[in-house]
Amino acid sequence: MTEKDKEFMRRAIALAQNGIERNDGGPFGAIVVKNGEIVAEGNNRVTSTNDPTAHAEVVAIRNACESLGTFQLDDCTIYTSCEPCPMCLGAIYWARPKQVFYACTREDAAEIGFDDHFIYDEIEKPIEQRHIKSVNFLRDEGLNVFENWVNKTDKTEY
Repeated sequence: MTEKDKEFMRRAIALAQNGIERNDGGPFGAIVVKNGEIVAEGNNRVTSTNDPTAHAEVVAIRNACESLGTFQLDDCTIYTSCEPCPMCLGAIYWARPKQVFYACTREDAAEIGFDDHFIYDEIEKPIEQRHIKSVNFLRDEGLNVFENWVNKTDKTEY
């Protein structure tokens, strides 16, 4: 790692600390960097905003996309104080940064009560065996909207 990488990671860790001092949420922070500059920051805000999706990485991604005026983070790097959870990992893949650096591991997070292993387990199960019941219905009507998307000529591809 370079000294600049260490500086960026220390900023993500500082955001995690600042967030817990403000009672924003859990001990997690993240930044998005492009061309060697921080373009966005975020810390966990789950409990302060009553938003279960307000994880540090998601907050930072939202802020970066707004700042850069784009829905993809090509040529960006995310630095996060902890290995991303499954939701954040999904958001990261959708945002398409070039790489992610993290400090603590998911095992470290589990040791302090932030265990997301059950989600990884749920993903592996067939839908009918998952803890939260999922019911498929009105598929034909839903597929009409998909067909409209396929036929739309002025859409923004992603």
